[in-house]
Amino acid sequence: MLHRNDAADDDDSGRTAMKGMIFTEFLELVERTHSAELAETLVANADLPSGGIYTSVGNYDHREMVTLVVALSRQTGQAVNEVLHWFGENLFTTLSTAYPGFFAGKDNAFSVLVGIESVIHTEVRKLYPDAELPSFDVMQHGRDELVLDYHSPRCMDDLAHGLIDACIAHFDEPVTLARRPLGKTQADGTRFTLTRA
Repeated sequence: MLHRNDAADDDDSGRTAMKGMIFTEFLELVERTHSAELAETLVANADLPSGGIYTSVGNYDHREMVTLVVALSRQTGQAVNEVLHWFGENLFTTLSTAYPGFFAGKDNAFSVLVGIESVIHTEVRKLYPDAELPSFDVMQHGRDELVLDYHSPRCMDDLAHGLIDACIAHFDEPVTLARRPLGKTQADGTRFTLTRA
């Protein structure tokens, strides 16, 4: 597979980092959905500090992901927010297949989403102790409504939106999702409100 290399990577620039597995998944998704040639073109034309060679356990400047997403947007004509949402939806599918334990004993989207911090991120930190994860704070949790506040220095709320949409679809539930900014900029966070019909 393109750009997958599980050797250790000691590059840590001190900037807001993302795990290499996010990059490898993105490029492999481009391969599967579009073509290997397009994935190669994105990397070749992006002038990435890493050279586009990512290891699953390495840390990379999140701005490289922004560069790749913008490049794919230009190549496909999809808006940047649509590319991020699409990636989030597909990333959920990958994660649910790779880590079925995260979903053990859970029969609805609410039960998965309320456990992002306490269960999923706890387990991710065991696998990747240096991971810089976004936060999903549960502000309200009832039978028919769940309110999550998303915060991340990477400001990828469209990706988070895609993950949540895919989680709802996974359980095939009659749940509507609304979102609103928590402040004047993306850095202030986003509130996601899920309501059962």
